[in-house]
Amino acid sequence: MRILITGSAGFVGSNLADKFLSNGAEVTIFDNLSRRGVEKNLDWLNKKHGNVNFVKGDIRNASDIGAVMKDIDAVFHCAAQTAVTTSVKDPTEDFEINARGTFNVLEAARRSRSNPKVIYTSTNKVYGNNVNAIALQEKEKRYEFSDRKFAAGIPENFPTDASEHTPYGCSKYAGDLYMRDFFEIYGLPTVTLRMSCIYGTHQYGCEDQGWVAHFIISSIFGKPLTIYGDGKQVRDILFIDDLVGFIELAAENINRTKGQVYNIGGGVKNTISLLELLDMLKRLGIDSKYSFSGWRPADQKVYVSDISKAAALGWSPSVKPEDGIKRLALWVKENRGLFNGV
Repeated sequence: MRILITGSAGFVGSNLADKFLSNGAEVTIFDNLSRRGVEKNLDWLNKKHGNVNFVKGDIRNASDIGAVMKDIDAVFHCAAQTAVTTSVKDPTEDFEINARGTFNVLEAARRSRSNPKVIYTSTNKVYGNNVNAIALQEKEKRYEFSDRKFAAGIPENFPTDASEHTPYGCSKYAGDLYMRDFFEIYGLPTVTLRMSCIYGTHQYGCEDQGWVAHFIISSIFGKPLTIYGDGKQVRDILFIDDLVGFIELAAENINRTKGQVYNIGGGVKNTISLLELLDMLKRLGIDSKYSFSGWRPADQKVYVSDISKAAALGWSPSVKPEDGIKRLALWVKENRGLFNGV
């Protein structure tokens, strides 16, 4: 199978590329290498698989993406501007990457003779402040939904919020809408994944994105952490191997998944708060230095994915938080040199 992965030197993209390369697929690595740490992921892929087919390009440039779309069977669109705070500071760049860039990917796929399947990594932020309207109960170290209607988490038919979320939520939602529109209008087989918190190896998390990895990396290197809010915010977290497994499954079952939206995360069995993560790290012998600051715009106190729709395909998370966090911490410790300058 001939595969194109946009943003394939990034965290999700590089792990996905590793999996498909290991399976013998013909993979084109497409990335502009603008994010910190991604060149290290490209080095990892080259060392493990030989010289990979790398094309330096930018999804904001229609000619760049058009040039690599020829005769492709599947596109995994992972390239994105991923930080909410960055979108607030520079909404123009956020729009150009997430909205226009995604449109360019779709238009290139539509014009391709091979009519490739397109899997899009979107975000739970498309639900915006609507999630914050759900009644909560406050416990010692976490918030939880008190409305039993959401005992299994947020389903795909939960109302999206087109007016009250951040520029990041708007731009990713625009891509979300275009994915479904190109399926309805042009018959392009697209699948949208509204992802919760994904974590794992080869993730260079920072304060603005990838909070689980950021907490682990900062704690191991003795760097101070800032907790925005009270630290009781809860997310369902999913180890990268499980995400890759679902993406493979969605692509293999495209006749069933095309045109569909899936909420993808750890689900109710894999939830954790910021404070609970700090406790878990302490049990692993990793101390954290942290202080508190005010809440950030549009931060959801609780987000948990209802993954029953994904489970209907025969998928479920296999890596428990305590195991995944231990694996990520071990990877960071064993690869300290990778974090020089990061």
